[in-house]
Amino acid sequence: MAFKDARKGRGLYLAEVTARVQVSPHVVRVTVAGDDLTRLPRHGFDQWFRLFLPRGDGGADFSRVPEQLGMGSYLKFLTSPSGTRPVFRSYTVREFRPESGELDIDFIVHGDRGIAGPWASGAEPGDRVAILDQGRGFDPVPDAGFYLLAGDESAMPAIAGILRDLPRDARGLALIEVPEPDDAQPVDGPVGVEVRWLPRGDTHATPGAKALEELRAFVPEDPVTLSAYVVGEQTLAAEGRRHLVVVGVPKARIAFVGYWRAA
Repeated sequence: MAFKDARKGRGLYLAEVTARVQVSPHVVRVTVAGDDLTRLPRHGFDQWFRLFLPRGDGGADFSRVPEQLGMGSYLKFLTSPSGTRPVFRSYTVREFRPESGELDIDFIVHGDRGIAGPWASGAEPGDRVAILDQGRGFDPVPDAGFYLLAGDESAMPAIAGILRDLPRDARGLALIEVPEPDDAQPVDGPVGVEVRWLPRGDTHATPGAKALEELRAFVPEDPVTLSAYVVGEQTLAAEGRRHLVVVGVPKARIAFVGYWRAA
């Protein structure tokens, strides 16, 4: 199921936090587990979901979370009492172990900014969450001769999952921008796919700009057989797609999504 079909996703799963680890300066990994997760389908690649979290005051009535986030169910959710209504954000599976009902989620944290990052930084075993399955956004292209994957730190789990599940004989290039060198993570990708980590360094640099610069320098040998995936900050996704179209990549072969917008 690709991004365009996400509203068709159905399936609500309850879980509890079992562990929290600071894996790099800007990434906190939270493991959640529960019997429900043994039933969660494994979609692979960039499998993603809506993560429902307690509000800042700790209140959360997960019984109000819909099993499908269509227009009607979303409006009904929004009209439930705000004091008990969970907040939600979209996240990608980092690792999934269905046999034990465990799911790892990587959160980008920047101090107390945002909602999910601060929650992850203070998550404790026993904290409850709800997960709404949304499938995956990346659809493998059978005739792909080369894969181009590009994103900022918010795309790390998605790109890592795609690299993990690509055919072992795949060829390609992955451009991953991160805040600093220590935020780079080990990834399991095909030998023929170069993984290029792009630390921003300058705290005042615009997120996604470095990845976009590298992407614009890329010209595919055979544009019509390229499979591209560009996600993360909105400008990176939109302008990255624009460049690929200009150099001859068919629009249907470019998956792009702006996860967020830089202020």
